This record gives sequence, structure tokens and C-alpha cells, in this order.
Amino acid sequence: MEGQRRLRFIILLVSMLVFPQAVIAGQCAEEAALKASQAWLSLVDQGDYVKSWKEAAACFRMAATLEQWQRSMMAFRTPLGKVVSRKLKSKHYTKTLPGAPDGEYVVIQYETSFENKKSAIETITPMLDKDGRWRVSGYYIR
Repeated sequence: MEGQRRLRFIILLVSMLVFPQAVIAGQCAEEAALKASQAWLSLVDQGDYVKSWKEAAACFRMAATLEQWQRSMMAFRTPLGKVVSRKLKSKHYTKTLPGAPDGEYVVIQYETSFENKKSAIETITPMLDKDGRWRVSGYYIR
């Protein structure tokens, strides 16, 4: 009985030490990813699709050529017009995403109003890239 009590105490102590560090690490990751997403979105908002592609994560650039990215943005993003407002809706740190290799990701959603689309949800997914920087690995507008 005493051994079980001691084991429970040790497990409790270890979880109290580890859990807050994991929460803090996730919060720091979310903040760093949020800053990276805002800088990247600024490029897209300015129509600088070349630089936004160059600043994206390696997996992003491997999934779409620069020309494909530019065509996609010209077809889907440019017609929306300028951003009228953008408000953070949510951010969530995760180490797994469907169809993506394990890593560190933050899924961020913004409620965005454009000149030609009053209500949209932008989902942007920065990841911790191989160079140690948070870079965008995915971008979707709904």
C-alpha cells in the first residue's frame, strides 16, 4: 500500500512538472507562429505572391511551383479585393495533421472581410520548418 502511494505521488509530481512546460511550449509556439502568419499574410495582402511563396515552408514550395502558386492566387485571392478587416478567430498547436508528416504546426483561423467578400474564414497553418523558423505550410480561404 505504501509503495503504491509513493508511486502515485511520484507520477503526480512528474506530471505537475512536465505538463506546465508543455503548455508553455505550446503557447510560445502559437505566438511565434501567429507572428509568422501575420507577416506572411501581409505579403499576400500586398499581392507579393512571389515573396510569399519564397517565404513559405519547404513542403509548401515542393507541393506547388511558383507559377502554380501565382496562378492560384490570381484566380482565387486577387478577385476578393483588399482586406477590410481580419480578426483572429482561433489558434491551435499540434504535432500531427491529416496528410502531413509529424512536426510542429499551429492551425490559425481568421475571420476576414474583403472588399468583394464580406465574410470569409482564412485558415493558415505555419509549421516549424527545418531551418528552425515558423513558415506557412498551408493557406485556405472559405
